[in-house]
Amino acid sequence: MPKNTTKITTETTPAVVQTTHKPSTGLGFKIFTIISLVLIFCLSGTALGFSLFNFLQEETPVTFNYGNGDGNSASFVEGSIAEVANRLAPAVVSILVEGRSSSVSAGTGMIITSDGYVLTNKHVVDGARSITIITDNNDTYENVKLVGTDPTNDVAILKVNAKDLPTVTLGDSKTIIIGQQVIAIGNALGQYQNTITSGIISGLGRSLTAYSSDYSMSEELSDMIQTDAAINAGNSGGPLVNAAGEVIGINTAVSSEGSNLGFAIPISSVKGLIKSVIEEGHVTRSYAGVRYFNITPDIAIEYDLPVTSGAYLFTDSSESAVIEGSPAADAGLETGDIITKVNGISIGRSGSFSSLLGEYAPGDTVQLEILRDGETKTLKLTLGTYEE
Repeated sequence: MPKNTTKITTETTPAVVQTTHKPSTGLGFKIFTIISLVLIFCLSGTALGFSLFNFLQEETPVTFNYGNGDGNSASFVEGSIAEVANRLAPAVVSILVEGRSSSVSAGTGMIITSDGYVLTNKHVVDGARSITIITDNNDTYENVKLVGTDPTNDVAILKVNAKDLPTVTLGDSKTIIIGQQVIAIGNALGQYQNTITSGIISGLGRSLTAYSSDYSMSEELSDMIQTDAAINAGNSGGPLVNAAGEVIGINTAVSSEGSNLGFAIPISSVKGLIKSVIEEGHVTRSYAGVRYFNITPDIAIEYDLPVTSGAYLFTDSSESAVIEGSPAADAGLETGDIITKVNGISIGRSGSFSSLLGEYAPGDTVQLEILRDGETKTLKLTLGTYEE
């Protein structure tokens, strides 16, 4: 087990996550903090329980205008927690997975198309021998198909044979701000189906390293949304929604050491993958073909960069930052370029370069704004398909 971590001993939390505040690898930064987290799916042998959303207090709808200063804004009417929960609950499902060792784990998913595509976390269905989905009104779908998983993120798409299903509405996670009210929905502890909790967005752009329970495997997660809405084992794959009832994140992890530290994948970063599934019936991920550092104020000082956010096309090795024959090379990107915007959206609070590209599918063309030798240029990048 890595140093400075707390081993998870409870039987309902078979995996842990660490977060580090260390800048990009190899940059000479020594000081960082590690926090143990739990990937929030749940081993369970119990039956599904009941919804709790009817007990929540009514609130008066209010119109809010949000803007984060990076070219993004949103205006919508925020309803009461009870209204949002009642509207979203029919499109949120519980997922039961039988593993290779016949153990049963529980997670959450959300219906994204009326013909049965369901979005969840990859770790919820990893190693599944069979998958069962149970809806809010207790309709049960067995032998659920795993359509595919995101090769670069903790995301999976499932499919049930159905029609006219209720669906969630996907929001724009690029517009969210710290302090904004959010609601989490999930199969808490594998027993309490569609449990509703509420809180705020308490942080943005968090980076996590997810480990399996025996620390034999790990996965990097970036640009995570931090929330203090209560998230428990079994919530993995469930929606984090704004107060207008729009999904802005996929609940994925919770701290095992701190209080009220939950993390969700921004929904905009997987919209391209969702688009590819709906249009083609299988999972593909967009690909640019660059190696880069996410610029922070510290990195800007270390490398004497003219900006404190963006994607710096640079490596510490002899390799080119632009992969030969890649879409980025075809677009004219060069080592040393700083990408500052994707389709007019600034890289930074709205997301990293990778997350902003995740909104687009292979074959889509995006406009990049870059800094090169002190001059601002625009280039058009046609995305390719990621291949492992």
